[in-house]
Amino acid sequence: MSELTLAGAPDEDLKLRESATGAESLERRLFIALAGGVLLAVSWISRLLGAHEQIAQIPAAIGAVVLVIPLLIGAWREVTKGRPSSDSLACLAVMAAIASHNYLAAGFLALFLWMANLILSRTAWGAQRAIRDLIDLTPDTARIVEEGSEREVDQSRLKVGDIVRVRPGENLPADGRVIEGTSNINQASLTGEAVPIEAELGTEVYAGTTNLTGQIDIEVTAVAGDTTIGKVESLIREAESTKTQRQELIEQLAAYYVPVVLMVAGLVWFFTARGAPEIRDQAAVRAITVLVVTCPGALLISHPTAMVAAFAAAARLGIMIKRTSTLESAAIVDTVVMDKTGTLTTGNFAVSRLAPAEGVEGAALLQAAADAEQSSNHPLARSILDTATQARVTPSQIEGYEEIHGRGVRAVTGNGDILAGRADWLLELNPGISEQVATVENRIEGMSGVHVMRGGAYLGAVGLEDRLRRESSEVVDKMRQLGVRRISIFTGDRLAVAKRVGQAVGVDAIEAECLPEEKHEELKYLIAKGHRTLVVGDGINDGPILASADVGVAMGLSGSDIATNSAGVALMNDDLRHIPFLIELAHKARNVIALNIAASLILAVIGLALAATGNINIWLTPFYYALGYIFVIANSLRLVRFGEDFTEHEEARRRLEASRVVKPVRGPRAVQPAGA
Repeated sequence: MSELTLAGAPDEDLKLRESATGAESLERRLFIALAGGVLLAVSWISRLLGAHEQIAQIPAAIGAVVLVIPLLIGAWREVTKGRPSSDSLACLAVMAAIASHNYLAAGFLALFLWMANLILSRTAWGAQRAIRDLIDLTPDTARIVEEGSEREVDQSRLKVGDIVRVRPGENLPADGRVIEGTSNINQASLTGEAVPIEAELGTEVYAGTTNLTGQIDIEVTAVAGDTTIGKVESLIREAESTKTQRQELIEQLAAYYVPVVLMVAGLVWFFTARGAPEIRDQAAVRAITVLVVTCPGALLISHPTAMVAAFAAAARLGIMIKRTSTLESAAIVDTVVMDKTGTLTTGNFAVSRLAPAEGVEGAALLQAAADAEQSSNHPLARSILDTATQARVTPSQIEGYEEIHGRGVRAVTGNGDILAGRADWLLELNPGISEQVATVENRIEGMSGVHVMRGGAYLGAVGLEDRLRRESSEVVDKMRQLGVRRISIFTGDRLAVAKRVGQAVGVDAIEAECLPEEKHEELKYLIAKGHRTLVVGDGINDGPILASADVGVAMGLSGSDIATNSAGVALMNDDLRHIPFLIELAHKARNVIALNIAASLILAVIGLALAATGNINIWLTPFYYALGYIFVIANSLRLVRFGEDFTEHEEARRRLEASRVVKPVRGPRAVQPAGA
């Protein structure tokens, strides 16, 4: 029935998205059910007390009409949309009972359908509420600080640049940057991480997270729908409104299903309605029973209930899925393509070696590299600038700056242009430096290198290293257990660096020194060969392949990055183990949906056989009707709790690590002194 419709089902008007609206709707339906039930009770008691048959039927007739009106409204919606379904059959059954003057039977049939509907609506609403709870964390008011004084305003009136004060125990009203105070902040609502972060000056914080220990002032950087949690809500709403091919197929099946049921009910009546009036009445009752027990409501919600439950399970761990089709595709992937930097590795680079060209001082190389990279946001650039700061090297003033996508940067200075980036780019511009580059490459073997050239003269390279994520090998093994046959690394880094990482985690193929467009071409080749692909990247540089893959997963998104349309899945933290969890969840959801569909059809066939042969009482039909809904919803809600052991295991692991005494260990390499 339409009140049970969830995300992706035909009736988009009754999704119960807002908790207050959903509660009011349930209260109205309960009032109608009680009013109709009182009238039916009056009729039934009147009969027991010996009232005249025609007089006793009056309240029953009124009660039946009161209870059938909402069914008529739902049936009218279905018919006008060209999709006659559950409401249509239920309404037809009640109308047929009224036409045969079985007012009390018609009224109680409508009442039982209503009561079952109310109970099931409440249960189904709980699945969506599991997601809504993540969204309803932003407070209604905020405390703005102006000229040293505080004033409380409505959260909707906040604007970018406002200074907001958040006290211990309060949730943050907007995204922002800490400008005063320190505190621990629980971000589990967004990231699924149980351990709070330490927020200090400059730390990015997000709306809906909880300030635990200290008072902090934050400068607002995003409000309302632009906040991270607001964009999460947009993702969920988008996912709820999309339909997959499987859901569309179910709805098409239901469209043919209704005429078949009507035909069967007509045949049952035709072959059993011969004889005395009592027999004709019995035939009408059988036909009505057929209409009720074969309502396709359970079939229609078999897919959306499972998807909503799966979204709730994923959201609890900080996995935001944009479309239901993405989750379905994740269940059939056989090829995984992973970026290296920031995915298999932490993305936190450290300068390990300065490799200046012959005749060049290490200090001069570091100075030129810092001059070129000072305006870049690339992780390698940040690491070079950090090293320069530690070495007390101050970047010089530059006159111009240009970033060449996938190649490097160009800085204009008074002493000539400085180029910093990939070796092959510099070789394209100056082939004469090939021998010098080869010599330097040997010295930074296995490291990521930023090569530097100033005024056409090659200065050398800065060698940087990135740590492998500790769970990378475990994740690769788990994906193989889940049926992934090919795991590849696509990276713009040097082949030697990519091979070191690939051998450590055990991938099948490596494509190194790739520009973004070359990664895209490689992915298109895999897709053309019939591979079903899942791509994991950072959501920015890997945008083209994230958008082209069957499933694109963007790692560690926050702030404005979560709004990118390149990836179908956004991970709110950097835990790589969420990738196999996503695949496993997709497998589980597919199995649950298949079981839902099978159970719905089997119950319909059994009900049809019982009703056609007169082996089920009309008073039991609403309960049989509800049985399919109960099974489908209960089976789907198993997905809500899927992954709880994942969370518990992670918390136990973190507690164990926190209890260990960590001794400082020297890294494998230290930054070489100038001139090394």
